[in-house]
Amino acid sequence: MTTLNIPRPDFEQPVLAIEEEIQALENAQREGEDHSRDIARLHKKWETTLRAIYTDLTPWQIVSKVSRHPNRPQSTDYLRMLCSDFCQLHGDRLYGDDPAILTGFARIGERKVMVVAHRKGRDTEERILCKWGCPQPWGYRKALKNMKLAEKFGLPIVTFVDTPGAYPGIEAEERGQAEAIARNLLEMSRLRTPILSIVIGEGGSGGALGIAVADRLGMMEFAWYSVISPEGCAAILWKKAVVETNSAAAAALSLTSRENLRLGVIDDIIEEPVGGAHRDHQGSADRLKRWIIDNLMEFSRLPIEQLLRARYERLRRIGVYGKSPEIDSGS
Repeated sequence: MTTLNIPRPDFEQPVLAIEEEIQALENAQREGEDHSRDIARLHKKWETTLRAIYTDLTPWQIVSKVSRHPNRPQSTDYLRMLCSDFCQLHGDRLYGDDPAILTGFARIGERKVMVVAHRKGRDTEERILCKWGCPQPWGYRKALKNMKLAEKFGLPIVTFVDTPGAYPGIEAEERGQAEAIARNLLEMSRLRTPILSIVIGEGGSGGALGIAVADRLGMMEFAWYSVISPEGCAAILWKKAVVETNSAAAAALSLTSRENLRLGVIDDIIEEPVGGAHRDHQGSADRLKRWIIDNLMEFSRLPIEQLLRARYERLRRIGVYGKSPEIDSGS
């Protein structure tokens, strides 16, 4: 059982009550009383209750309480746990070095890869520096420069998506935010090397898409991926972003991993440990590493022309829908 020394969401109240019971029995046991059977029973009840709670979360709870949990592992955490020999690459050779995009050579298992990741920051100073994970145009250009470098050396690309969206500041717009994202979409669609993308937390709008054009797109179980955040959607549709409208928007956007898989937007859901990735960083990293290695092994067997055709077909399938036959009204 893993507990966190930080405030937890209200939907975990049943779990907190069980933890208090376990703590009381463990204190009594330290004084010589034998409560091992009761403690074991409560541990099992704790896990069962937690699993049931997280199986039945609403989309807004997933967005606001889990994907944005302050202890949720970020790209820098996964790089530390997944990668060896990481060598960071800086700058876009045009303007600057955006700290919200992290790139570099790395080794995952036995495979050499190019890593491209959103970086949010942990403390206030780092978050301000990274603009809370909202990249600017020179960040996307840095990412593309290094993805082309990976293509040159025949290295697969692995991207970690975790952003509420691209930075909407005046300077970002003046320096071509939309063009930089569009250029990445175009170039990534035809890069002659395998590309894997994983939404590890937030996947907001074009800010996420700018590094998420891939041969296979996975999503952590309690991440979200959508054209807009629930708050942004609520502000447009209802002119106010409060809990009620945010919740309605989150449900309407079909932004959870299950909904994205159902709609064919993503290819796989990577399950998180019971109670979310914020409870077990290493467990989440192990599952993510296995997914990456398995897919890289699969793609290594494919001729590059076959890979590019499959990538094209995958992208073309997104957004396809069926049209119901017209109903004869009898008029």
